[in-house]
Amino acid sequence: MFDKNPRVLNEELIASYPKLDKNAKFKFHCHPGVECFNKCCNNVNIFLTPYDIARLRKALGITSSEFLAKYTILPIASNLRHPIVMLKMDDRTLDCPFLGENGCAVYQDRPWSCRMFPLGVASPNEAEKLNNGEEFYFLIKEDVCKGFEEDKEWTVDEWFDDQNLSEYQELGELFKEISLHKFFVTARAIEPVKLEMFYMVCYDIDKFRKFLFDSTFFKRFDVDDERKEKIRTDDAELIRFGFEWLRFSIFGEKLFNLRKDYLDLDKHKVK
Repeated sequence: MFDKNPRVLNEELIASYPKLDKNAKFKFHCHPGVECFNKCCNNVNIFLTPYDIARLRKALGITSSEFLAKYTILPIASNLRHPIVMLKMDDRTLDCPFLGENGCAVYQDRPWSCRMFPLGVASPNEAEKLNNGEEFYFLIKEDVCKGFEEDKEWTVDEWFDDQNLSEYQELGELFKEISLHKFFVTARAIEPVKLEMFYMVCYDIDKFRKFLFDSTFFKRFDVDDERKEKIRTDDAELIRFGFEWLRFSIFGEKLFNLRKDYLDLDKHKVK
């Protein structure tokens, strides 16, 4: 079964598929009437983005820590430079844990990769090598899938609208920039504390929010009150802020300034 990870796919595999732009048309329709219905939800690697976890844990009424403990696994491989989270399949059936008799039990909050399928998207590095740097899409055709035999036709743009991919795509692209940052390629070794920070910020978002508001963070760093309130209540804004914090705390990009009153207090303490 194909890995449902449209963010980063094997370069040779991508090169074998026709390149599609957002106006390209394709035929596909998944519904209970096709004989393969739900088969694509078995024994599949589903890589989760921060926004996937935010939506799923909210839909289930649990914290991000509880969701991660119950529904995810961390793959271990020598080429992984930072934590990657995958949805844990049922130990007995290898089905997705949210697969029910009538299909997906979390359909309104299903992960980005499930929404994207059957489309894949080239990463910036792959696009640079295969399409002169221009983003492109491609169809992922699996033998088991009969949805391609249906007559319903879409453009790539229409598929994005139908699957409500806008916010998933925006935050997914930002996560891609973090995940593929040159720091992870060039750094000889990454301190465990930075890897722990990456995991908390990207995946355990409730813990990250608590870290921000229950510590001296906002006393130390200059963040305007309006954005602070958005971060308190809006998961998408919290995720955007978290990506900026990773760029500052791990990659060393100058995105945050210490508050002047904190600097003055610190100077007073030194004296």
